[in-house]
Amino acid sequence: MEWTIQELAARAGITSRTLRHYDRVGLLAPSRIGVNGYRYYDFSAVARLQRILLMRRLGMGLSAIAGVLADEVDTCDGLRAHIAALEEERDRIEQQIRSARHTLDALQSGAEPRMDVMLAGFNDDYEEEVVSRWGERAFQESNDWWHGKTLDQQRAWKQDTEDLVAAWVAAAKAGVSPTSEHAQSLAARHVRWLSRIPGTPTAEGDRERSIEMVECLGDMYADDPRFAGMYDDAAGATFVRDALRTYARTRI
Repeated sequence: MEWTIQELAARAGITSRTLRHYDRVGLLAPSRIGVNGYRYYDFSAVARLQRILLMRRLGMGLSAIAGVLADEVDTCDGLRAHIAALEEERDRIEQQIRSARHTLDALQSGAEPRMDVMLAGFNDDYEEEVVSRWGERAFQESNDWWHGKTLDQQRAWKQDTEDLVAAWVAAAKAGVSPTSEHAQSLAARHVRWLSRIPGTPTAEGDRERSIEMVECLGDMYADDPRFAGMYDDAAGATFVRDALRTYARTRI
């Protein structure tokens, strides 16, 4: 079975122009081109498009997606990863639905919603990463600290975080050197921000593990597309990584 480019675009909820662009950048070529010049796509092309659309939804850029697909040597492995990511997204959404229902039920009954339940599913996106890198205790302490805050306190923390990110982005756009005093003052501010989170090596004053953690976070900012978007682009995330790495190695 094959679909024309118009049929595939309609079923995928995208445009024919998008599919042509994917072909031009080497992301998704048609399975064949007919004598009439029409593009046709078979099941393997559709499976590849599934992966592309999922990664786009996760915020990945086309070059990053191309890198992931280039590293996959087996289509079945790619589909397994696709399913795992969808299942993780499903679990997160289900938790958010339960949290929203709890809030609605409490408000309708005149009761006060539980803060920890209200935000469950919205703030634990990095549990697996934290546990794998720093242990269960680090995650549990930081998670308990977060859910123990009032809503106003959580909003204030998020505003502080957004202000810090905005300062990093402004410095990167200004062409500041990662080793400059300005960049290093931002790195110091970043480390102070980390030290306010219980369970982290910076909060516990563990110098060696703090250096490791700051460098590790810097690498994650540069390598993970989620953070590249947060710091405006890949260049911004790389700037943050380089500044944090310099600070960790010379000033912690």
